[in-house]
Amino acid sequence: MPKLEIIEQAGDGAIAVWFAQRLRAALALSPEIAITVPGGSTPFPIFDLLAKEDLPWERIAVWPGDDRIVEEDHPASNVGKIRARLEPVGAKIVPLAEDALPPHFAIAWLGMGGDGHIASLFPNTDPQAGDPHPVRRLTPDPLPPEAPFDRLSLTIPALTDSDEIVFVIRGADKRAVFDAAVKGEHDLPIARLLKAARHKVTCFC
Repeated sequence: MPKLEIIEQAGDGAIAVWFAQRLRAALALSPEIAITVPGGSTPFPIFDLLAKEDLPWERIAVWPGDDRIVEEDHPASNVGKIRARLEPVGAKIVPLAEDALPPHFAIAWLGMGGDGHIASLFPNTDPQAGDPHPVRRLTPDPLPPEAPFDRLSLTIPALTDSDEIVFVIRGADKRAVFDAAVKGEHDLPIARLLKAARHKVTCFC
């Protein structure tokens, strides 16, 4: 796998500052960039802080890495919550669709579940590094009780088509799953993605 940097015990503020710095570096090389970001509970406080950073947001397209198949105004919608935070500062928010053609991403920001899933690539969906489709409609099994919906998800090839990958992982149990993936001790989706990654991976743990 590519170079891995682990950053321990970083708070939301430090992660937001780091992410803003990486966006500025990418924007120095290109007039427009695209990033993909996660849903779930962890990233939204960081988005709130990131939105306060002095960035040319109109040059940044933001794609969710995955989403529940619900209306944008539904509480379970990732894109709705992303839009509410980043569209007011000028970012272009791009909802997922089954026929979407994701761009090359400057940064792919991912979370990880305790079962080793990334985006909505759950273990039961058997994600493949050679998937010919950039977006898949998937049904997690078991369905998470807090979000019992079918999903749209970027696939491993779409997520790794990026200049760098960053994870924000909270909790000792998830950290253990991530560390085991790095060591090649299992074949969960996180391990498959790390094996397929071509550029630097940063993990805030």
